[in-house]
Amino acid sequence: MKVQLTTRIWNVARNTLILATTFAVVVMILPSQARSQLGLDPCCAIISVGLSTISNLLKSAVAAPLGNIQQSAQDNVNFEQQVVSPIAAINQARAFAVQAQTQFAQMRQISQLSVASATLPASQRLEGTLLSANPNNVAQVSNSYTALYGQVMPATDAPQAVRDFVDMTDAEAQAAMKKALEIDALANLELQAAEQINQQLQTAAPGSAAILEAQTSAWVVRANAYTQSALGDVMRLRAVTLANSGAQLKFNASGAAQIRQNALDSLK
Repeated sequence: MKVQLTTRIWNVARNTLILATTFAVVVMILPSQARSQLGLDPCCAIISVGLSTISNLLKSAVAAPLGNIQQSAQDNVNFEQQVVSPIAAINQARAFAVQAQTQFAQMRQISQLSVASATLPASQRLEGTLLSANPNNVAQVSNSYTALYGQVMPATDAPQAVRDFVDMTDAEAQAAMKKALEIDALANLELQAAEQINQQLQTAAPGSAAILEAQTSAWVVRANAYTQSALGDVMRLRAVTLANSGAQLKFNASGAAQIRQNALDSLK
């Protein structure tokens, strides 16, 4: 709208200047007798009248619309500063971001408090690995677990079904420990990202808020994905626990059947 109005004003001014210039040139090239007959001598008076006409046209056709455009632009600026992005609200949001940064630092300190409780060497090694929040320690979980809980018994000490049952239980327990270690590492990365986003918010321009909001939304989606992964691991542990209970009942039933058969054989 503004572009069309400005173009229209420029066209009017340009046509006026062309007309006045053409008129002045025609007057200048006319013979002196013709200018005298037209009452246009001296030529300076004619040029003065033409310039006065141009000035009047510019005032009426250009100045008023330009004033309207300037007023409209000022109204837009006032609306943005007072309604869309008021200075007081921006300063308040930045002050809240500074306060949140302090709270983030306190949360990080609390999350880094030591909760280790093991007292013996084997259990301390496993606990230290699990609480390290270092994904590079995932490979150490199996050795520390075996050192503490032992290996699957040999075939000479238990039936194959029992050995499979124990092996599956150990495997899922180690998998849950490794997953917990990974989740802790991911949680630390999320905290770091939250602190970085909050630091950017403290000095961000109002126009960049949408970009930071989109970035924050992306991190929220990632956090939800990590939560779902942890929930899936909890469900697997629950499933293994139920399977162990079922297997125990099956072993008991099998043992009872064997005892009954042995009793019948002894009676015979």
